[in-house]
Amino acid sequence: MIFKGVGDGRPYPPHGLDEARDWAHLPPRMLRLDELVTTRAQLDLHVLLSPDSTFYGDIFCHVVKWQDDLYLEDGLHRALRAALQGRPVVHGRVLDLDAGRGR
Repeated sequence: MIFKGVGDGRPYPPHGLDEARDWAHLPPRMLRLDELVTTRAQLDLHVLLSPDSTFYGDIFCHVVKWQDDLYLEDGLHRALRAALQGRPVVHGRVLDLDAGRGR
């Protein structure tokens, strides 16, 4: 299995980081694909196979930590491309919503 789970939606509350530049303050780190839960169940093969799919966005995946799970909010195509290339990890920026809950 590539991911920990495949979801269809965001189970966490809105966080206000809507644009790629809003995520820039979060340092990227390595994330294991098998620890991520996707927030989308479908993908577009045109985007997956496009050589410039990150040209207009952040080169790092956007991940939200909520209730001890890591949700892949943006970057499904990058993560799947990494898996197809045999890489078990991807670089991503993590927004920790658990930190605000006194955890």
